[in-house]
Amino acid sequence: MRAFWKGRFILELIATPLNELKLRFADINDVSLIFGFIKELAEYEKMSQEVIATEEILRDSLFNRKMAEVIIAEYNERPVGFALFFHNFSTFLGLPGIYLEDLYVKPEMRGKGIGKILLEFLAKLAIERNCGRLEWWCLDWNEPSIRFYKKLGAVPMDEWTVYRVTNQALSNLAKEFDSAK
Repeated sequence: MRAFWKGRFILELIATPLNELKLRFADINDVSLIFGFIKELAEYEKMSQEVIATEEILRDSLFNRKMAEVIIAEYNERPVGFALFFHNFSTFLGLPGIYLEDLYVKPEMRGKGIGKILLEFLAKLAIERNCGRLEWWCLDWNEPSIRFYKKLGAVPMDEWTVYRVTNQALSNLAKEFDSAK
């Protein structure tokens, strides 16, 4: 690891098997960079219209409330990708896990092994933090990613269906609790 000053912070660079690539944990000065990566990812996934986050929301969620963590991948000292993750918990294992919300590498940097290195680092981090698993979702149309994940040994959870409550449905469900009292 190598440390360097960035504003008021000392950032530790994490060496990787790819000499030109270093990883580091994001700090509050990276909010604009993270937001830019999120918008690029949303565009790739054809979901730009769903991004309602702002830099202010990210700053609060990531660095004030510490709801998630971000790893920045830098190739020749230039940011080229990120992984945003948080801890979940498995009652069956009795252990925490790491849930990878987003993994993104700029299109021009794909094929160099950066995504694989980010996943390897998260696996190492999961073991260091005594987590029982590393998991994520993948859009079912994203065949290149599906092939990549399977090659790494990831197993699709085909027998599970994801359910989500958002927006007005979330508010309605919460109101049901209060009205039942």
